[in-house]
Amino acid sequence: MQKGIILSVLSLTFAASCTTKNSTTPMKDIQAPVAKKIPETLEIHNDQRIDNYFWMRLSDEQKAAETPDAQTQDVLDYLNAENDYTDSITAHTKDFQKDLFEEMKGRIKEADESVPYKFNGYWYVTKYEEGKDYPIYTRRKESMDAEEEILFDCNEMAEGHAYFRLSGINISPDNKYAAFGIDTVSRRIYTIQIKNLETGEVLPYKIENTTGGSTWANDNKTLFFTRKDAQTLRSNQIFKYKLGEDPTKAELIFEETDETYYAFVYKTKSKKFLVIGSTSTMTSEYQILDANNPDGEFKIFQPRTRGMEYSISHYDDTFYVVTNADGATNFKLMKTPDTATEKDNWVEVIPHREDTMLEDIDIFKDFLVVSERTNGLNRIHIQRWDETAAYYLPFDNETYTAYTTTNIEFDTQTLRYAYNSLTTPSSVIDFDMVTKEKTVKKEQEVLGGKFDKENYASERVWATAEDGTQIPISLVYKKGIKKDGSTPLLLYGYGSYGSTIDPYFSTVRLSLLDRGFIYAIAHIRGGEYLGRQWYENGKLLTKKNTFTDFIDCGKYLAEQHYSSPAHMYAMGGSAGGLLVGAVINMAPDLFNGVIAAVPFVDVVSTMLDESIPLTTGEFDEWGNPKDEEYYHYIKSYSPYDNVEAKAYPNLLVTTGYHDSQVQYWEPAKWVAKLRELKTDDHILLLRTNMEVGHGGASGRFEALKEVAEEYAFLLDLEGISE
Repeated sequence: MQKGIILSVLSLTFAASCTTKNSTTPMKDIQAPVAKKIPETLEIHNDQRIDNYFWMRLSDEQKAAETPDAQTQDVLDYLNAENDYTDSITAHTKDFQKDLFEEMKGRIKEADESVPYKFNGYWYVTKYEEGKDYPIYTRRKESMDAEEEILFDCNEMAEGHAYFRLSGINISPDNKYAAFGIDTVSRRIYTIQIKNLETGEVLPYKIENTTGGSTWANDNKTLFFTRKDAQTLRSNQIFKYKLGEDPTKAELIFEETDETYYAFVYKTKSKKFLVIGSTSTMTSEYQILDANNPDGEFKIFQPRTRGMEYSISHYDDTFYVVTNADGATNFKLMKTPDTATEKDNWVEVIPHREDTMLEDIDIFKDFLVVSERTNGLNRIHIQRWDETAAYYLPFDNETYTAYTTTNIEFDTQTLRYAYNSLTTPSSVIDFDMVTKEKTVKKEQEVLGGKFDKENYASERVWATAEDGTQIPISLVYKKGIKKDGSTPLLLYGYGSYGSTIDPYFSTVRLSLLDRGFIYAIAHIRGGEYLGRQWYENGKLLTKKNTFTDFIDCGKYLAEQHYSSPAHMYAMGGSAGGLLVGAVINMAPDLFNGVIAAVPFVDVVSTMLDESIPLTTGEFDEWGNPKDEEYYHYIKSYSPYDNVEAKAYPNLLVTTGYHDSQVQYWEPAKWVAKLRELKTDDHILLLRTNMEVGHGGASGRFEALKEVAEEYAFLLDLEGISE
């Protein structure tokens, strides 16, 4: 036993036994880990908080040290003890987890490949081979009948790494070079390298500490990339690198000094302009430069104005601007000459609409394609530039997701989009915008011989929130379920950053549906399911709407007898982990079990510490607690700060030791405090993956093991063991 940690993990005393709520599986009487308490007084605005587990926080230097210091060893001992405890408590489900894993893996077509897309004279395909975890990136010149050229085999590149991710493949205009980024730590810090595609040689230059993305100028030798702040991981610098030079001599051409902004760089689809973007939660700014003149000076497109967001797309001699300027809450489309880009020159193309949110545009030589959302549903509008035709793609469901996908080619009349629903596997469709004919290029195969979409049903219902607002819920289940309150139900939510969880198909989810579960998505405020105002009403000083909406969705599902608190479960990850963490403080009796994945639960402390990655960029999302009003509001819902001596649901909490977005110590401290104060005998488990970060395992099959553990946790609470 290491000093300072009081841990009793592997007790061999089996004189007594207990059972999980609704579970028929006896559990061994195993003592849970108990973390030591070192009171740390945190004071601001004349308010004191005592954090007994502040010591769990390690610096990056401590984590990277070859020999751990005493504090690091204490933290490692605690996390490993929690993992051992989780292994012991779930030991009786290990075979079931393996069965679930094999079942989920068995639905996936292992030898698979993407629909080819053409770019700059080559057809590109990403493929997977049977039994392998990672993708293989390929291309063929001019025709799919041409010889296949392997660009990157990630299976070979991942050898020797516990975690591997390749990102940002960027082909030079002459098709000779490919820039790419690699992360082997899972902190989303990428090293960019360049491969000569003619010789197969990876050039002996490494550009460290980047986002992984890059863009080539039209001269085929100048590469622009984004570097991250070493401590906060904020992407704040744009560099220019000349092929063949020492990367340490790359030229810094822009630095974003406002700590609430992130910077990035790309090239317009028209290939005419290089673009540097700077964005915060609620403000954006762009700079442009002729891509044929990479050594020129970037010019501000439209100076940043707090609260004004815009994005730009180029066509012919015109920029098209999607913006919320002048009160266009749901955004509108403007245009302006590429020689006069300031806002005073913008002319309206599509006006602001109260009932429809303009989400994105795709520009083609003869067509403008607009992605919209009305009443929560995706819509794709197509119109010719000459205004001789305008129409919507037809969709006739309330629980579907449709979106444009890879549309890199400019001079084409083919639009590629994807469609799926809660009951319908995903399809990639090529749509002829002239003839209106559609060709299904690929439909997701569900292997195993058991899936028939006619066996499942989906619906959308509306719960009434405590303030009278109607909150939509998408549901899917196997036909024949009983609405008598006895059916298990998993309610999923997120509700932050304006990110919308659309109703989508999942082969993995079938393992719950086929065992009698209902799966539900709560489209709560904080997302943009019902437009931009839906987001505005679930952030900052209205953030609690997100939590009460979720609670009211759960109550509605119980009142309508879809399920009941004895059989109802909740799940959320990251900011969705904040959601379920807040919910179980506010309504601890509503759910029998909760899964909190990489949960953002120590909101006050994190938002007060600007050295932590993401903090400064999120003041417009949560508020800055250095402002007393925001401090008290955030403190009133922060899950960690509101743990009390009361009964909580059964809990499975997951995290990654190398997580750069939600640091591992947030869920670790939360679990320790829950263990200290909770008054129930329900299960409380913490699983820390010591090799990965925020996104979990990197291999496509390895990640399924994490899902199998989560599903086994839920099913075991229902007494389902096969």
